[in-house]
Amino acid sequence: MVTRRKAIVMGAAGVGGVVLAGGGAAAIANRDKPEPPSPDAVNGQGRLLWRNWSGIQNSYPAQRLAPKDEGELAAGLKAAVGPIRAVGAGHSFTALAATNGTLVSLDAIAGVVGWEGDTAVVRAGTRLGALGPALAAKDRAMANLPDINKQSVAGAISTATHGTGIGLPAIHGDVTALTLVTADGETVECDPGKRPEVFNAARVSLGALGIITQVKLRTTANRRLRRRVWIEPFEETLGKAEERWKAHRNYEFYAIPFTGLAANITHDETDEPALAPPASPDDAFLEALKMLRNTFGWSNGVRKSVAGMLLGGTEPETAVDEGWKLLSTERPVRFNEMEYHLPPETQLAALKEVQAVIEKERRDVFFPIEVRRIAADDAWLSPFGQEGPRGSVAVHAWYKDDYAFFFELIEPIFQRAGGRPHWGKLHSLKGQRLAALYPRWKDFLEVRRDLDPRGRMLNPYLTGLFDLA
Repeated sequence: MVTRRKAIVMGAAGVGGVVLAGGGAAAIANRDKPEPPSPDAVNGQGRLLWRNWSGIQNSYPAQRLAPKDEGELAAGLKAAVGPIRAVGAGHSFTALAATNGTLVSLDAIAGVVGWEGDTAVVRAGTRLGALGPALAAKDRAMANLPDINKQSVAGAISTATHGTGIGLPAIHGDVTALTLVTADGETVECDPGKRPEVFNAARVSLGALGIITQVKLRTTANRRLRRRVWIEPFEETLGKAEERWKAHRNYEFYAIPFTGLAANITHDETDEPALAPPASPDDAFLEALKMLRNTFGWSNGVRKSVAGMLLGGTEPETAVDEGWKLLSTERPVRFNEMEYHLPPETQLAALKEVQAVIEKERRDVFFPIEVRRIAADDAWLSPFGQEGPRGSVAVHAWYKDDYAFFFELIEPIFQRAGGRPHWGKLHSLKGQRLAALYPRWKDFLEVRRDLDPRGRMLNPYLTGLFDLA
C-alpha cells in the first residue's frame, strides 16, 4: 500500500521516463503542445483585450466601468455603450461576458454589509473565496460551495453555479432577496413577496435583466466537516453511488477515463478536532494522467494496467476543518468544460456511455469526469427544476486540447438522457430547444423585455441563445 501522494509522485516522475515499443510504434514521453494562439492585447482601435479564464472567449470593450456603489453604477449604465455586460472571475466557458460595448466589474461593490437574523446581506461583487471567512467571523457559513470559489456572488447565482449534495440546492437556492440595477439606471428590489416575477427570473438570469448589486443569502452554522478521499474501481463506485448520495452530506466522484478507477469524495459534519489536509496533489495528479496519455496513449489496455499499478492501491486521505476551507478546490490547470444536469434515473447510465465513447474515440482525454447530485429549487431558469434532485456530469478537456468532441460525441448523450446544460459551460442549445426544457422560459423572456426593452444587456451570444435575432 502506498499513499495517493506517493503514487502521484511516482506517476509524474516515473511514467515520463518510460518508452515502450510495440508493433513498430514507439511511445514518446512528455509530448506537449504549444500554447494556443493568443489574441492581440490591444486591437486596431486601441481597445484592451478581455479574455475568459480558459482563453476561448474574448472581446475588446469600448468602455469599462468599475463603480464603487449602486449610485455610480446607475449613472454609468445610463450613458454606457451597449451591449452592457458584467464580469466577475471570467470562469464561464461560454461568451456570456464578452462585449465590444461596456464591460462592468463589480469588484469594488463587495463585502458583507449587514445581517437580518442568520441571513447575510452581501454585495454582489464579493468573491466566494472571500465570503467564507467573512461569514465565519459571525460563526456562519454558506450551506454549500462549488468546486471552484473564485467566482463572484452575482456570477455564481446568475449561472446556477452549484456544489454537490442531494439535500443541498445550488447557491441561488439560498438567495432570499436581491437588488439589481437595470440598463436604464433603475434600481429594482425583489423577493418572493415583492416583485416575485423579477425574483423568480433574476436568481438565474445570465446577467440578461440588469446588473445584480446585492443579495440576501441564507446561511447555516459554521460546522466542521470531515473530508474523505479514496480511489476504487469505477464499477464499484457506480454500484454504491446512490446509497452514498443518501448517506453523506456531500458526495461526488470523478470517473477517471482509461484507468478503470474513480476518485470518491465525501464531506460530513463532525465534532472531531481539526486535521490539516495534505498539500493539494491535484496538479501532480493531472500531470501523472497526462504523462500516462503521452506515454501509453497508443494502447488503452497498457494505459489502464499502468494506471492501476500506480493508483489502484492507494490509501484514503482524511481532513477535518470548517466547510468553507474544504468544499472548494484550487484549479490552476486550465481546461474547457461541458456539464449537463440529468434526471437521477439516467445520470449514471449516461456517464457510462460518455466514458465509453471517450475511451473509444478520444485517447487524448486525460481529465477526470466530475459527477455530482444537486437538490431542486424553483428559480425559472434553474437547470435543477422543481421536480426533484438532478445529477450533473461534467466533461473536461485540457486548454491546449481540441474540445469539439464535446458537441460531436458527448452532448448527444446528455440530450438523449434528458439533460439541461449548465449555463456557464459549453453547450449548443438555444431558442426553442431550451424553451422545451424550461416551462417558464416565455415568462422569463417577458420579464427580460420589461426590464430591458431596448435590449442593451444583450450581447450576440445572448441574442442567439434567446433566439431574438
